[in-house]
This record gives sequence, structure tokens and C-alpha cells, in this order.
Amino acid sequence: MAETAIILPPRESFTPAAAGAIALVARRFALALPGAVVLGHDSGGTFPGIAFQRAGGFLQLVRALRQLRPKVIEVHQKPRWAMALALLFPQAKVLLFLHNDPLTMRGLRTRLGRRLALKLLHRVVCVSAYLAGRYAQGLAQDPAVLPNPLSPEEMPALVEKQPVILFAGRIVADKGPDIFIAACAKALPSLPGWRAEMIGGDRFGPDSPESRYFITQREAARTAGITFHGPLPHGAVLAAMNRAAIVVVPSRWAEPFGLTALEAMATGAALVTTGQGGLREVAGEAALYTPPGDADALAETLAVLTKDAAIRDALAEAGRARAREFFTPAIAPRLQALRDGV
Repeated sequence: MAETAIILPPRESFTPAAAGAIALVARRFALALPGAVVLGHDSGGTFPGIAFQRAGGFLQLVRALRQLRPKVIEVHQKPRWAMALALLFPQAKVLLFLHNDPLTMRGLRTRLGRRLALKLLHRVVCVSAYLAGRYAQGLAQDPAVLPNPLSPEEMPALVEKQPVILFAGRIVADKGPDIFIAACAKALPSLPGWRAEMIGGDRFGPDSPESRYFITQREAARTAGITFHGPLPHGAVLAAMNRAAIVVVPSRWAEPFGLTALEAMATGAALVTTGQGGLREVAGEAALYTPPGDADALAETLAVLTKDAAIRDALAEAGRARAREFFTPAIAPRLQALRDGV
């Protein structure tokens, strides 16, 4: 019998080379609270030290759970799976974790669906108060909020910062890579000694396809004199953040949480972001904010930051302190309380 079964959504890779935000969160909680088995579609190259079982589809998942007989079932991103499992395994506590806007998810788009989930499940958990507010629209009951954790042992040892302005994230319009490129193209000519770099692909992992948008942004970055690395493993991204003096998260869309911003703060980078969605919850007063889609404002902010080491140092210190509030030793007991409570 397993203590906890953590169910990843389909197509979420549980490998060091291609893990996305949800897989990284699952890994951190599995390490912090032993006795968990992660279930997903990957069959090889998974994270060491964590029990993993392949279960690509719903029927295969049900068969695996009947063998494991877990006390707690944690379903990420699949509301209808969670509600079905709550009916199939009434002896288990079933929790649903939401990492994106619930109003866009099948099974939760209506008030009836969201109300039913709250009734059937042990807990509905959102990764930010922003998402919880979206879920609670028209309801008398709110879901729980549990921020994504960050494991301090994953963070590289701090090194001396280099004069680098870094973008790290998916190369899709919502993330604002074009705004980063336009701002750097405007600012860099007047910032001697500074350079800009970009990391990311259309999707996570080395096999990310080269979409038309990705190709366009890669060429625009090179024209602007920005080093474009493409997709890299998570460890390489953290190492790049650790070297960069400034990290920019210029998201247009309402970020459900903002894990990139949290990692940037933990590595001691001065953070510039837009505050969209859950980003301001994550960064608080430890970042500078610019309006989404405003390349001119971002360029002006970068010019100020690059020329004032005192501001950068103050942001870095505040960011490291802020990030510690999200470390697994602080967040894991809150997850355990959600599992235990009724």
C-alpha cells in the first residue's frame, strides 16, 4: 500500500531533461514528504530517488491505483479524473491541484462543475490566490491555496554575477519574448559591457518543435545581438539564472503562479516582471514591475538597473529573502495539513 499517489497530467514529462513546472512541483513534494508514488506517461529516465509507475491513460491509472491502494490521491490538472477517482476510490482522500485558470478547464467551466468538485473531493487546491479567486466566482466556498514549492538543495551555490540580462521561459507570445527582444534592442546600445541572453523553446524539453513564432523570435534575437540558447535542461536554466545579474519575466498573460520569477529570486538575480496573475503574489516587493507589452518601459527599467548596482543588490537581497518563504521546509507542512484535514 502506498501512502500517496501523485497523478501527473498526460504529456507531462517526469524526466530531468524535459520536466515542466508541474513535474518539478511533484518531484519536490515527493522528496519532502516520503511515501509517494508518481504516476505518469514516462517510462524511462525519470528523477532518481522517487518511486515512479507508468500510467499513461485513465484506465491504466485506475488499474495501478487498485494495486497501490493509496491513502491519498493527488491529481494535477485533470478535474474530471479527480472526480471520477473520488467515486471509484471512496476510501482514499482525493485532492485536485490546479496550476492553470480553472475557468478554462473541462469540468470546471461552470459554477455547477466547480461546486461539484468541492463537494466530491477532499480538497481543491490552487497554486495562487489569483487562481482561487477565479475558481470561486459565483460560489460561496473557496478552494485552498498552496503555493508551488522550491527546494533549496536544487539551487546552485551563489556565484559572482555577470553583466547579463536573461529571459528564461517558453518562446510563446503569452510569455512576452518579443517584448524582451524589443526592449534589449533599444537599451543595449547604450549599456556598454552588458549582454542579453534567452533560454527556452516552444515547449519544455530538447525535442521542442520549432514553431513559426519560435523561429521568428530566434531571428529577431540574433538581429538584436541577443544570445539565443534555445531549450535547455532545468539545471542549466538555474545555472544561467545564477550567473545573470538581471532576470526578466515579461509575461502578457495572467501567470497562474510564476515559478520562473521565484527561481530567479532564489538565485539572487534582480527581477523585473509585469505582475500579471500570480506574479505579484510571488515577487511582492522584491521586484520591479513594468506594464505588460510595453517594451519602452522595460528598456527604461533595464537602463536604470544596469547603471545602479545598489538597486540591483537591494533587489537581489530582497528576492533571496522572499524565495525562502517558498522553500519546501515551509510549504510541505501546509500540504500535509491539507492531506490530513477534513
